[in-house]
Amino acid sequence: MIPQWQQYIQIINQVVKPALGCTEPIAAAYASAVARALLNAEPSSISVQVSDNLYKNSMGVYVPGTGKIGLAIAAAAGAIAGNADAGLEVLATITPEQVAQAQRLIDAGQVKVERTETAEFIYCCVTLKAGDQEAQVKICGGHTLIAEKRLNGEPVYTSDSTQSVATGSICDGVEISIESIYKFALEVPFEEIKFILKASELNGKLSDEGMANPYGLEVGRTMKSGIAAGIIGEDLLNKIVMLTAAASDARMGGANLPAMSNLGSGNQGIAATIPVVLTAQCYNASEEKLARALIMSHLGAIYIKSHYPPLSAFCGNTVTSAAASMAMVYLAGGSFAQSCFAIQNVISDSSGMVCDGAKASCAMKVSTSSSAAVRSFLMALSSHNVSGQGIIATDVEKTIKNIGKMVLNGMSSTDVTIIDIMST
Repeated sequence: MIPQWQQYIQIINQVVKPALGCTEPIAAAYASAVARALLNAEPSSISVQVSDNLYKNSMGVYVPGTGKIGLAIAAAAGAIAGNADAGLEVLATITPEQVAQAQRLIDAGQVKVERTETAEFIYCCVTLKAGDQEAQVKICGGHTLIAEKRLNGEPVYTSDSTQSVATGSICDGVEISIESIYKFALEVPFEEIKFILKASELNGKLSDEGMANPYGLEVGRTMKSGIAAGIIGEDLLNKIVMLTAAASDARMGGANLPAMSNLGSGNQGIAATIPVVLTAQCYNASEEKLARALIMSHLGAIYIKSHYPPLSAFCGNTVTSAAASMAMVYLAGGSFAQSCFAIQNVISDSSGMVCDGAKASCAMKVSTSSSAAVRSFLMALSSHNVSGQGIIATDVEKTIKNIGKMVLNGMSSTDVTIIDIMST
């Protein structure tokens, strides 16, 4: 296989993986679980320090298996019941008794959470104490990327900075573009990418759960009620919005099911998957064609998002849905040029959405960007596209660079303001 393609598969395997619960509080749960394994004793106190953005994305979202919100319960649950070997599924086996035990630590004032000054967007440092013993674990650059472990002040592990790859630099040094992603998705042997179909299975189960049970704002179920009442129709657009939002409803509402995440985001993994799966069903696409479309969607989203920080004031569902729209054009029999049109259209439509933390209303943002994906792929099939207007350049690669520049240079003060608002 072409070495460049091997790099692409490695990237996908590294950042498209199952995650149980919102990845920001789960990062704290994971760090706590690793620290507990190091301490080898039940902690009497827990201290958590996180970056502003990790703090922001943990303030309003349920921690799966606990029925509770926030970093304190995530860290306490990880320390009491977390599986240090399970990565982003660290809390998969937590029991109600263990949740109650974690809550008792919080109620006793033994769990402290605070923001800390750091240049890293993803940063979490957890310190556990038990008697005169102390264990500390630092995560930096990625939700499960351990930078350092300390036991009683002495380092027992330090990551090799030349080997570990931070989420935001996942595409550094790799020859990659929208065109090369498209070519790879179409030409790579099916057996090499068949694994991506797991995204359809996992995120589909989340969608079913969100439709069957009341989670969050019930965006998906509300749309179903509207269809039943004859207010809206069950066409492809509404079906995509309904089922994609339902998966996000369940995820943000604490459903004890993993999502197939994309670059550290379960919601964006959902947005990269479900609209593509439903479009494949609409066009009676084969399993192989669906796999190629999912590769296009997921890798395209990773590539676009690599142009700006992994956590910011920019809602990443916009560019994830742009990549999904590209894949939808492919499934409908469109050309590469039309797939580029779809990306341009989605970014033009919904790039104004801000990220004000992970919470139930993220399901509405997922529904907004997914709706834009459907409209944009239909426009693209008719060769209608936004070009040379505002931040949208005449070339898709320049547009992607413009998005990166806008987020990195233009939205940092917006991010600070949002966090300040949310913290007062």
